[in-house]
Amino acid sequence: MHVTPRVSRVLRRAFDRSVHAAAEVLYLLPPTRPARHAARVLRDVPYRPTGLSAHLLDIYLPDSPPPHPPAAGHAPTLRPAVVYIHGGAFCMLSKDTHRVMALPFVRRGYVVFNINYRLGPTHRYPAPLEDAAAALTWVVDNAERYGADPRRLILAGESAGGNLVTALTYIASHPTEEPFAKALFDRAPTLAATVPIYGFLDLHDLHRYTDRPRVPEWAKREITAAASAYIGRPIPEAARRHPLASPLRLLEEPAAPGARPLPFFIACGTADMLLDDSRRLKSALDRRDTPQHSMYSKARSTASTPWSGALPPRPSGAPSSTSSPKPASENPPPCAGGYTW
Repeated sequence: MHVTPRVSRVLRRAFDRSVHAAAEVLYLLPPTRPARHAARVLRDVPYRPTGLSAHLLDIYLPDSPPPHPPAAGHAPTLRPAVVYIHGGAFCMLSKDTHRVMALPFVRRGYVVFNINYRLGPTHRYPAPLEDAAAALTWVVDNAERYGADPRRLILAGESAGGNLVTALTYIASHPTEEPFAKALFDRAPTLAATVPIYGFLDLHDLHRYTDRPRVPEWAKREITAAASAYIGRPIPEAARRHPLASPLRLLEEPAAPGARPLPFFIACGTADMLLDDSRRLKSALDRRDTPQHSMYSKARSTASTPWSGALPPRPSGAPSSTSSPKPASENPPPCAGGYTW
């Protein structure tokens, strides 16, 4: 069935409203309340003084004691922090639909900054990436006020958010010419890791998706609509004009003089349509000798499982339905302070 672009936009808005409505119901249930996860939430904290809801973030604070409490007379221990950037095809969803992505982190002792940002097609590139850079800068400036260590920051996001955290890492570690990117590079934030989850990392050559006979027609339309929402049309020309919108291609190039190495943790399901981008990212980082770990959930779409993160942890020894055994080399390594990525 042929669906016109106008009908697609209407359907996308309806889907966005439906997910927000479903999220409101989900977060009324006892298992998803922050207190159930030993956490409290500070909602709608502005990271840019614009008055826009797009420039708000939520802060998830663990109520549990840190793994290594400070000795008597010493300052409180600062916790590692996660800046989480939601997905949604660059045009949908928000921090309010993605509370479930913050809960597994906060349950493990991280302070989580879950951000909104401006969405396309009303706000195309570079607006979403500019907002992500502004949010990261705000977190660096204010982390200690909330018990978070600005020297142990992790960037994480899925799908479109995976693109933004990868691009954000690139501009934080590579000198570039765009003013907002140059400002972040000059600020030199200390990033402990970047976690792109089934990231949409390259907006060039979309035929690598649309030519696949096994990809559903609706998915082909959505991947094209996502790229258009972020960079506009015609997509090939727009992708060439905006290289930071395809951070994978930049990381596939040799590292520029002055670039800073940063570690990655790449997560994707083997049934994810975006799997090839994650595999290309791993290969690119290997060629750069960049520290990285990869986790691929066998025969599973990672996009289908994040809502399980809102549920309480399973009892010790209970089987998991969302992962498969991984080789030791692909398991997440420990971070300083007793935390894991």
